[in-house]
Formats: sequence, structure tokens, C-alpha cells
Amino acid sequence: MKNNRKTAIAFLASILLLASSCQQGPKKDETDPEKPEKPREEQVSPPSGIISLVESKSLYDNYTKHRLGMIQQYEMERKPDEKFVPARFSDFDYATIKQYIAFIEQEAKEAQVDISSLRIYFASYPDKDRFPDGDKVVHPRQNSIFIVPTMRVDSMDYGFYIGADGKAKLIKNAVGETGIGYKSDQGERSQAGFVPSLSSTAFDEQSLNLNHGSSGPPPYPDDFD
Repeated sequence: MKNNRKTAIAFLASILLLASSCQQGPKKDETDPEKPEKPREEQVSPPSGIISLVESKSLYDNYTKHRLGMIQQYEMERKPDEKFVPARFSDFDYATIKQYIAFIEQEAKEAQVDISSLRIYFASYPDKDRFPDGDKVVHPRQNSIFIVPTMRVDSMDYGFYIGADGKAKLIKNAVGETGIGYKSDQGERSQAGFVPSLSSTAFDEQSLNLNHGSSGPPPYPDDFD
């Protein structure tokens, strides 16, 4: 009888132990050599061009004091009956910037050139409804910026685009009096920046210049005002 009782107790204990192990699942072994620890991502150091908030505010205030009023006065003299508020910034959606970087890297790689820098040009929208190529002018008379990738040629950085033959070409050789241009209202030839006219043969060429961000007079929030 005693043996039967011991056997029953031992059997019951083994059943409980098995049930407990099934509920808990296999215990992770932190030192398992087959499951190495995921390496930490390498920390990115701030670039040398990062400036402090104090310096940022100083730059902002200097622009307010020495540039903003002149822009507003000039535009009000052009059209006294129209209120004009100068833009304080241009911004681009973060996803757009990521796509832009990926796109120009792709185009530069296919053209077998290296991008040396991103050049940011100050700009101003014309007081017209349309650009020379037919695109709509969303913010007439408003100041803006556009971005141009550059490549290094003879120790100098030059903005470039992709020609119809797939090769990188210098913007400076395609614009101006001997390149892309359009007729002004007075019938004189005007420099058209980096925008081909409708009569240009550059339809198969690929510009790498980025614009059409959001500009920032109110109601956009102003971080430094």
C-alpha cells in the first residue's frame, strides 16, 4: 500500500512539473552563444555647422533689423494698395527632403559623378501668374530659396543637371545670354535662371533643383519671434 501511495505521489508531482514547464515556456539563456546580443547603433556626432539657439536668435534678429524692412518697403512701393508680409523662412516636408537626397544620389551615380555640396540660392517669385515654362506662381513677389546639387570640377564646385544623354552638365553652361532664356515683356532677352523656356530643346534634360517648399509669413508658426 505504501509503495502504491509513493508511486501515486511521484506521478502527480511529475504531472505538475510538466504542466508548470509548459506554461512558463523555455527560459531564455542570456549567454546563449547562438543568440548574440544585437549591437548598438553607432551614435552620430553633430556636424561642425550646428549652431546654438543663442546664435540662431542673433541671426534671426539681424535679418529682421537689416533686411526685412527693406523688402517690405520695396514691395509696398511697387503696389501701395496691397499688403505685403515678407517670408521669414521656407520649409520642406521631411519625407520630401529624404526623397530628394535619394533622387539626386541616384542621378549622380548613374551619371558617374559625386555630389560635392548642396547649394542654397536665395530667390524671389515673379509678380506674375505663371513661370516661363507654364508652371503656376503660387506666391507672387514672395522671397524664397531653391536647392542645387554641385559637383567638383577643377577644385571648384558647380551646380549641375543631367543632360538628355544621361551625363552631368554644368548649369552655368546652359543659362544666360548664350543658353536658356526667354523674352521679357519689353521684348528683350532675359536670363531665365534655371528654368527652360517653352522654345528650349531641353525637354529631355533632368533638373535636380528643388523648390516649392512652404514659405513662412503668418499664419505659419515662427520659432524665433
